[in-house]
Amino acid sequence: MQRQPPSPVQEEGQSSAVPTPKEFSKERERSTTVCQVLQASWDSVSPSPCWTGECHQLTGIQQDSKCHCAPCPTTRRRNRTGLHCTPAEGRTCPTLPLYLARVEELGATDTEDAALSYGIVVDCGSSGSRVFVYFWPPHNGNPHDLLDIKQMRDESSHPVVKKIKPGISVVAATPERATPYMRPLLQFAAAHVPAEKHKETPLYILCTAGMRLLPERQQAAILEDLVRNVPLEFDFLFSKSHAEVISGKQEGVYAWIGINFVLGRFEHEDEEDAVVTVALGDQVESLVRKRTVGILDMGGASLQIAYEVPSSGAFSSPQQEEAAKSLLAEFNLGCDVQHTGHVYRVYVNTFLGFGGNFARQRYEDLVLNQTYAHNRLHDQQTGLSPETPFLDPCLPVGLEDTVARGGQTLHVRGQGDWKTCAELLHPLLMGPNSSQASLAGAYKAPIDFSNSEFYGFSEFFYCTEDVLRLGGRYDALSFTSAAQEYCSQSWAVLTQRFHNGLYSSHADQHRVKYQCFKSAWMYQVLHQGFHFPLDYPSLRTAQLVYDREVQWTLGAILYKTRFLPLRDLRPESVRQAHTSWLRLSFVYNHYLFFACILVVVLAIVLYLLRLRRIHRWQLRSAQLDMLWLDEVVLLPPPGQGDGP
Repeated sequence: MQRQPPSPVQEEGQSSAVPTPKEFSKERERSTTVCQVLQASWDSVSPSPCWTGECHQLTGIQQDSKCHCAPCPTTRRRNRTGLHCTPAEGRTCPTLPLYLARVEELGATDTEDAALSYGIVVDCGSSGSRVFVYFWPPHNGNPHDLLDIKQMRDESSHPVVKKIKPGISVVAATPERATPYMRPLLQFAAAHVPAEKHKETPLYILCTAGMRLLPERQQAAILEDLVRNVPLEFDFLFSKSHAEVISGKQEGVYAWIGINFVLGRFEHEDEEDAVVTVALGDQVESLVRKRTVGILDMGGASLQIAYEVPSSGAFSSPQQEEAAKSLLAEFNLGCDVQHTGHVYRVYVNTFLGFGGNFARQRYEDLVLNQTYAHNRLHDQQTGLSPETPFLDPCLPVGLEDTVARGGQTLHVRGQGDWKTCAELLHPLLMGPNSSQASLAGAYKAPIDFSNSEFYGFSEFFYCTEDVLRLGGRYDALSFTSAAQEYCSQSWAVLTQRFHNGLYSSHADQHRVKYQCFKSAWMYQVLHQGFHFPLDYPSLRTAQLVYDREVQWTLGAILYKTRFLPLRDLRPESVRQAHTSWLRLSFVYNHYLFFACILVVVLAIVLYLLRLRRIHRWQLRSAQLDMLWLDEVVLLPPPGQGDGP
């Protein structure tokens, strides 16, 4: 591979030292990996982007006009905002996705580094359980900084993660099988964590939706078996507090922590980034720090939102205040409770029944019930046969399908009218039933749309990227235009495009079939449910962040280990105090010695003086007694005296 000579350009705050040949060799080896990652992503961008001699400020890799990589010897700044390049003449050079950055974290973890610490988190979900292994170097000693936790990677640079099926709830009736169920995951983790580190490696077993559905008695029995038997087989740091069933609110908070940590939003020293003013508790002065991002996550069954609330604000009613208490979480990520720089107030809410697939089922139920009621009222046969189908505006033009519920079947044919589809979905924002949360009526902490940023995951990304290829920065006008154009196409054209590979490799026939509906549902949720302005410029849809899927387990271990830096801070403070004491001791120790002698001598003198005073008092008392005896007159015995 050709390599351009290193540029001597020096940016402010960077070192101008020329690297050694050994350093060049390491950079050349690393640049090969970087170029492979970049090229793999460029293949999906047309026309192909290209750097022209610009140094990537994160990886230290320079790109020449022929798209070859070369090391940048003077690059030392870390920049997590993405990749930047200068287009060559006649070429376009879009900003590449965020997940192409931080390539240096994709290498194998150096398990021979004795300074590294490790942590293990087991995610016990509804369909299966996964174990994640994390590691971090020693804390830098700054109480305002968090641990630099990263996911462990094996010798092949693959993330150290293992999944087993089904979920742990399968042992609900036989809780004594909980430890055997968990054994393969823990054996996998134990094989990757150095043996000498096992006793200091915390293990957390955190159970989510699957365990929440079990009765509390069965939950307690499973956790009790794990707490009792896991320490008998493994040497990890594991206690009763390390095994728990977490709530949906906790899971949302952990996801929010993980995303913001990876994006570097907890690093407050960079003043160039967007900031926000935060009012915390009873503090008189507000805190200005780096702005965090909110997250939107739509799965198949549920919808979740989490974002920071900079100020507590006022509530319109006691009922609203009570609702806010259950949806707001305030916590300190810092290692010192006295420091408020990492105190965050986060709004988290999960809406069951508002996921993409569940919303489609609710829509079909609504259409079937309304159509049958309309037929009875007007004596019609709409949807009862393929010849008189219900025209579904949420399906592509010409697509024929059936909806079956409780012995009733409705024949439908796609109409491909995106605007009408969106209007029909509006009533679904009220919720599946009265017992579940309504997206339209639920309490939502205020969002400053002029100074905020959100990331949309899962269905938000699939809806924008898989077939519309609009993933990344969300623009409502572009999205609605592309969605309308897609829905208006015939089913035959769409299936032909799918078979020709014109859509994302992640797209399947289910996506092609329901893309029209799901794009309309996403639009309604975003703009009618959460009231995002149509011109909101700061929403990005993404699947990966820095080339990896960020799990809530990362946020969990960040929160669980937040006090561990005290182990590094305390020895450091002791060393500093010890150094000062050594300097003082040689100067002042002899004064202390003489002072002690003086105190002892003074005490002895005072004691002797007291003894002398007591002795004198005793002598004087004896003399007085003798004088008293000399003056005593002896009386004659009875019977003696004067005669008669």
